[in-house]
Amino acid sequence: MQDEEHLHHLRREYDREPLNESDLNPDPIGQFRKWFECARSSGLPEPNAMTLGTADAHGHVSCRTVLLKAYDSRGFVFFTNYGSRKSRQLEENPNASLLFPWLSIARQVEIIGPAERISAAESLTYFMSRPFGSRLGAWVSDQSVVISSRQILLFKYEELKSRFSNGEVPKPDNWGGYRIVPKSFEFWQGGAHRLHDRFLYSREASNWVISRLSP
Repeated sequence: MQDEEHLHHLRREYDREPLNESDLNPDPIGQFRKWFECARSSGLPEPNAMTLGTADAHGHVSCRTVLLKAYDSRGFVFFTNYGSRKSRQLEENPNASLLFPWLSIARQVEIIGPAERISAAESLTYFMSRPFGSRLGAWVSDQSVVISSRQILLFKYEELKSRFSNGEVPKPDNWGGYRIVPKSFEFWQGGAHRLHDRFLYSREASNWVISRLSP
């Protein structure tokens, strides 16, 4: 009960100016870019960190943090091992959500839509831009597979470091990117007295429709 009492008193008041529809870009990508640059300039660590929510064919949900590596009008891209739990779930059920929790500036953005693999060429271009150690790491880890100790990873890393000592590390076949193709965006901004501002962008044919949601 003592811990519960402490949690009851964890409270933050928000003091941002109200957000109006007239303040929003009619294009959600443009609005995201505006808020992303604000998050980055605020000094927020890793503003491109996002929570990826996925579910398998039976509706069992998983969440984890991944890093946004590219975005444009086509969608939002992250990279992973294609044998990982997230990838297996996306292959069974492509519907996914992304959440950017920019809590220090009292904002968050949720994006919902299906995932699709990006092209092998796009994945290769990004892979070759990664630091040497990160490229080795993609070979070392059979992501989400049970291992008996960390030493297995360290041994394999050193083995591969020697194998690719010339610095030329090829992209593993089981590593690449996914693009979340947005069907909706929700922009949330904290408001005084818990009267938060929430705006939903919904895709209707080729247009985006903006609606205000009750907090």
